[in-house]
Amino acid sequence: MSGTGGTAAGAGAALHAGLVAGIQATGLRAFDAPPVRATLPYAVVEPPLLRGRGAVGCDGAEGRVTVTVHDAGERPTRLWQLTGGVEAALAATMPELTGGWRLLVAELGTARMRRSGGDGGLRWTAAVEMRVRMYRVA
Repeated sequence: MSGTGGTAAGAGAALHAGLVAGIQATGLRAFDAPPVRATLPYAVVEPPLLRGRGAVGCDGAEGRVTVTVHDAGERPTRLWQLTGGVEAALAATMPELTGGWRLLVAELGTARMRRSGGDGGLRWTAAVEMRVRMYRVA
């Protein structure tokens, strides 16, 4: 995480925790770091990349967060359904997060899918990148 002082770091921690909890609420296992062992499917929420964007009287941050979803199968049909759940989980975290942070804008940036090897080439990975803007009244 980058940014000025602790503003972006505090916003990033609140967003990271909120998104992990939101994805878990959909029934998909979610982790805040790559797990050593986990059964498929699961998601990994990467630390958000934010920069400070405050104004007079409020702290602010904007940037992006990436969620990587891992699955297996002959076709990536379930993987696409799961990535839709990730987008819904982000919307469900709006607007309140911990530490007084509010998620003001959350929109899909890019989504990429690829075969990730293993299991005879039947593993799939999708990366969902979302743009976010957050604020906290100081």
